[in-house]
Amino acid sequence: MEDQEILQHLLSMEKKANTLIYDAHAEADRKTAEGEKQNRTRYEEIYAREVELLENNFKQNLSNIKEKYRQQLELYKESLKTQSIDMQAFTALAERLLIEK
Repeated sequence: MEDQEILQHLLSMEKKANTLIYDAHAEADRKTAEGEKQNRTRYEEIYAREVELLENNFKQNLSNIKEKYRQQLELYKESLKTQSIDMQAFTALAERLLIEK
């Protein structure tokens, strides 16, 4: 009888060990899923902040570039107003380029 009790005890211990292993796997899976969810949330928050920062920088740079372009265009227009047109030289160049060749 003693052998049967030992065998029964070993089977009971194996069942407990099996249950502990199953519970440990379930807990590990739960913690892993929870960690992945937290990491995903954190990633999305950081990503959104970075995107917002880059978009704001882009808008500011674009605004600066447009303003600089507008200023340069105005300077160019003003410089054209002060230029005199030498019609005689223009006519001579046009004749040379269009008529003589």
